[in-house]
Amino acid sequence: MNGGMYDVDLNAIGLLIENGRELKPLNLRDGPGNFHLKPNGVFAIDRSGRARVVDSAAWTTPPETAFATQSGPLLVIGGALHPAFEPDGVSRYRRNGVGVRTDGTVVLAISRRRVSFGAFARLFRDALACPDALFLDGAVSALSGPKGSIVGGPFAAGPVIVVDRKGE
Repeated sequence: MNGGMYDVDLNAIGLLIENGRELKPLNLRDGPGNFHLKPNGVFAIDRSGRARVVDSAAWTTPPETAFATQSGPLLVIGGALHPAFEPDGVSRYRRNGVGVRTDGTVVLAISRRRVSFGAFARLFRDALACPDALFLDGAVSALSGPKGSIVGGPFAAGPVIVVDRKGE
């Protein structure tokens, strides 16, 4: 699944940490587009497997961080929807994101149809029980499995999130 915003050269435009190594620094700049719709955030997993979604403005890189990706906007912040979202706005795209439940369970979701930010954020908060969730990507969102594309098309992607079984 797409793992955050990227530029035309497929490079992450925000923080990217892989295997404990920072490949791209935190980006707190202002600018156009979804990434810069503040607050934006960081999805991170530490070496023990503990996951969290954090406001970029509050992010500090703990030494035990194994993986992190920055994107934006935050969809759900402490149980509240992003303040800029309309309940069912006119901006509708396929969207994907990540949330973390209070028990630490990570939830990845992608819409099969075009949805508004408000509807996608409510999915994480109300149906998936995630008090914190982060938008990862929009129109080019894709989810692939071992047998090929499940949702979305054969788009080139920058950062991706790969899930496999523990120990494999």
